Amino acid sequence: MSEKPGELPRGIAPGSRVTLHFSLADADGQEAISTFGEEPAVITLGDGSLTEGLELALFGLSVGSAQTIRLTPERAFGYRDEDRIQTILKSDFPAEIIPEPGLLIAFETPAGDELAGLVLEVEGQDVRVDFNHPLAGHEVIFRVEILDIEGPD
Repeated sequence: MSEKPGELPRGIAPGSRVTLHFSLADADGQEAISTFGEEPAVITLGDGSLTEGLELALFGLSVGSAQTIRLTPERAFGYRDEDRIQTILKSDFPAEIIPEPGLLIAFETPAGDELAGLVLEVEGQDVRVDFNHPLAGHEVIFRVEILDIEGPD
């Protein structure tokens, strides 16, 4: 973060580009993802990388800040939506992918975005895939350490 001598540290604001370590865990502390001990993540607030609730938890933090916050389902990944469970034909999967229960697969949306789906069951030619976020419907423990902040431009 480039600050002039005597200037107060800037906090994270909409549009800030933030380098951070973070982890997401369920209410029991079981981590779903963590960058601690790995390369840090770089995100721009407002670009859709994080949910609105996760972004709100970052606002105002400055370089060196670390915090752990518990988020309700509506602030984290929302509630499970049964409409996000879809049946896909086996023949629609690439030949190298053999769908089986428990397999997590990345699908490309018509808009070109990547969407993860968890295979729930395979029955004949039908494959039931759950596109809900794995932490949907759960309280989430969001732990962050801010390493650098740029902008917003």
